[in-house]
Amino acid sequence: MTSLSVEILAADAVEPITSAGNAQLGIAVLAGIAVIVLLITKFKMHAFLALTIGSLALGSFAGAAPAKTIASFTAGLGSTVAGVGVLIALGAILGKLLADSGGADQIVDTILARASRRSMPWAMVLIASIIGLPLFFEVGIVLLIPVVLLVAKRGNFSLMRIGIPALAGLSVMHGLIPPHPGPLVAIDALGANLGVTLALGVLVAIPTVIIAGPLFSRYAARWVDIQAPEKMIPQRPSEELDRRPSFGATLATILLPVVLMLVKALVDIVVDDPEQGLQKVTDVIGSPLIALLAAVLVGMFTLGRAAGFSKGRLSTTVEKSLAPIAGVLLIVGAGGGFKQTLIDAGVGQMILDFSKDWSIPALLLGWLIAVAIRLATGSATVATISAAGLVAPLAADMSTSHAALLVLAVGAGSLFFSHVNDAGFWLVKEYFGMDVGQTVKTWSVMETIISVVSLAFILLLSLVL
Repeated sequence: MTSLSVEILAADAVEPITSAGNAQLGIAVLAGIAVIVLLITKFKMHAFLALTIGSLALGSFAGAAPAKTIASFTAGLGSTVAGVGVLIALGAILGKLLADSGGADQIVDTILARASRRSMPWAMVLIASIIGLPLFFEVGIVLLIPVVLLVAKRGNFSLMRIGIPALAGLSVMHGLIPPHPGPLVAIDALGANLGVTLALGVLVAIPTVIIAGPLFSRYAARWVDIQAPEKMIPQRPSEELDRRPSFGATLATILLPVVLMLVKALVDIVVDDPEQGLQKVTDVIGSPLIALLAAVLVGMFTLGRAAGFSKGRLSTTVEKSLAPIAGVLLIVGAGGGFKQTLIDAGVGQMILDFSKDWSIPALLLGWLIAVAIRLATGSATVATISAAGLVAPLAADMSTSHAALLVLAVGAGSLFFSHVNDAGFWLVKEYFGMDVGQTVKTWSVMETIISVVSLAFILLLSLVL
C-alpha cells in the first residue's frame, strides 16, 4: 500500500502486523470468514461474537502476534463506533419519534387516501421509501406490515402486489442510502464523500425500486397468490393518540437531513473553495452529525409536541429508541475491527495484486465480495463492512464520484439473495404467512433483482462520470 492509502484507510496501520505472503494471507482470509460463517450459521452465535472470534482467527492464520491482532481489532472497533455510532443513535431517535408520534401513519394515510386502486403498488413503494429513510429495516417492516395487510385486505389485493413494493422500498434504502449503518460504515472505510454517495445513491435507488417493487410485484402476485393473514394484523401506534403531526411537517422533518447533506455536496461541487464563507457554513450544517441532530431537535417539536407529548414522554421515547440499537452498534463496531484486522494484515495489498492480474473492475469486485459474504452469513451489514474492508485500498486513487459508486456497489452486493440464514427472510415469511418456498420465490428473488439492477445502474453511472 502507498503511504497515502495507509493514511486514509487505517490511522493505526503504520506497517503490516504480519510478514505472511499472499498465499498464506489468502488462506487466512478464507479461514477467518469461514469461522465467522460457521459460528453464525451452525452455532447460531451473535454476529458481534462471531466477528470478534473471526478477527482473532484471521490474525492467527496469518501468523500475526496475538497482541498485534488484538490492537488492530480494538483500534478498528473504536474508530468505526466513533465514526458512525452517534449517527446510528440519532437515526434511531428520529425513527422512534416518527413511529410513536403517528407521523409515519400520517404519511401512510395521506398517500393512500389519494391513491387509486391501480396506483396502490406505486403508493406503497413511495411510502416505504420515505419512511425507510430514517428507519432501520426491521423497524420499517414492523411499522409498515399493519398497513400492507390492511390495504391488501380492504382492497382485496393479492398480498404480494402490495407487500413487494413496500419491502423493495425499505430494502433499497437499507442497502444504498445513508444514514443506514451499512452505507455509513462503507463510506467511512472507503473514505468516500457522504453527500456525493447520498446523491448518487438516490439516482440508483429510484429506477431500482421501481423495477424490483411495482413491476416485479405483478409476477410475484401470480407466483404466490395469497391473501393477508387475519391473525397478523396488529394495532397501529397512532390509534392510541388524540392527535398526530401534519403530513407536511412530518415529511419536512424526515427529508431535512437528506436536504442538508445534498446541499453540502452541491456547494462542494459548485463552489469548490474551502475558504469561501458559503462552503464553510454548508460544511457544518451538511455534516451528517449536525444534519441528523437538527432533524432530531426539529422532530421533537414537529412530531413529538405536535402529537401532544409531554417533556417526560419525549424523554422516554428517546430512551426507548436507544436500547434496541445496542446490538447493531456492537455488530458494526466488531465489523470495523474485522475490517481493520484485514487491512493491517496486508490483505488490501493482496487484493490489489490479485485484481491487477484478474483485470476485474473495482466496482464489480466489490459487489462480488459482498455477494459472497452475504450468501454465507445472511447479514447485509456484515457483508458491507467486510467487503468494504477488503476493497478499501482500491478506493485510495479513485475520484470522489467513483469512491461513492464503490460504496454503492458493495451495498448492492450485500442485498443479494436473502435466504434461510437471514433474519429478514424469517421476518417476512412469518408476517406474510408464507412457507419457505413462497418466501424464496418472492422476497429472495426481489432482493436479487435489487442487487443486480442497482449494480447495472452503478456501472452505467461509472461510464458517465
